[in-house]
Amino acid sequence: MDLLAPTFGNFWKRFRRRHLRPWRTVNYEGIRVHYKKHLDGGGSGIGFGAFGQDYIPFLRSLDMPKQSRVFEWCSGPGFIGFSMLAHGLCETLCLADINDQAVEACQRTIRDNRLEDRVAVYESDNLTNIPREEQWDLVVGNPPFYPDKHEQEIRAYDKDWHTHLQFFATVGKFLKPGGVVLLQEANDGSTVDTFRPMIEDAGFSLVLTRGMDPGARSIYYIGFIRAFELAPEWLT
Repeated sequence: MDLLAPTFGNFWKRFRRRHLRPWRTVNYEGIRVHYKKHLDGGGSGIGFGAFGQDYIPFLRSLDMPKQSRVFEWCSGPGFIGFSMLAHGLCETLCLADINDQAVEACQRTIRDNRLEDRVAVYESDNLTNIPREEQWDLVVGNPPFYPDKHEQEIRAYDKDWHTHLQFFATVGKFLKPGGVVLLQEANDGSTVDTFRPMIEDAGFSLVLTRGMDPGARSIYYIGFIRAFELAPEWLT
């Protein structure tokens, strides 16, 4: 009987998260973003999730011009992407997540705010279900941060950096000429040198690093472009 208890406990936890917890909203400059608490992996700006909203002042500090189309990788409910749209940092938005309930959250936000002509969302394991016609000027995201802990939490755990490696290997075909990838990573989970060889092996050049404090519980940024292209002025 003891062997069955953890299984039932996990089932009940998942059931409660999916079916019993209420939908919530957070407002970014008039865009109401729908989510459930367990879908917030750090993007909302609420409580421990404040770091995702650091993108807004960070991009403004770089004097980044408005981007035509932005993609949020591992988007969850799309906190970062919808906030960028609300703050006038992009014209249109693409979102994708492997979690069907995160995709449902994005769809709720799109309908509620009548954004059907400006936002697309896909249920996708990494980039596998993204239509090839999608082309992005900028990719942002706060992907899973840890290869060796939080194994039961899809928002945090990336075993052997498999998700990152797959992303680096495939994102190039969706970038417009001059496109930029700018990600948040965790200082207590990796360093720039963790990702540098992966990025370079995939045909990119690392051109921006900001906020490194090894071992600290804080966020740093890495930005990269195709190796044969010049970085836009705002990135350097």
